[in-house]
Amino acid sequence: MSDTGRQDMGDKLSSSMKPESQKTMTEQATDKMKGMYDSVASTMQPEGQKSTGQKMTDGVSGNSNENSESMTDKAKDTMGMQK
Repeated sequence: MSDTGRQDMGDKLSSSMKPESQKTMTEQATDKMKGMYDSVASTMQPEGQKSTGQKMTDGVSGNSNENSESMTDKAKDTMGMQK
């Protein structure tokens, strides 16, 4: 369950499962816009007002108003896939 106006974890997961090369231009643009909006919404929403599910989703995706590395980034870093 996501907070009002935030991207649902299911939407994020389904979007990330399909390779970019198989997405249409419209899907790519939509994903990018949703991601940007969700990132801004996450940063603006105080941690104390987020639901437990939204906090977990933000922690995994890296959308948080705390300056910490996301679990996804940590995994990529461990596997040598980071920048």
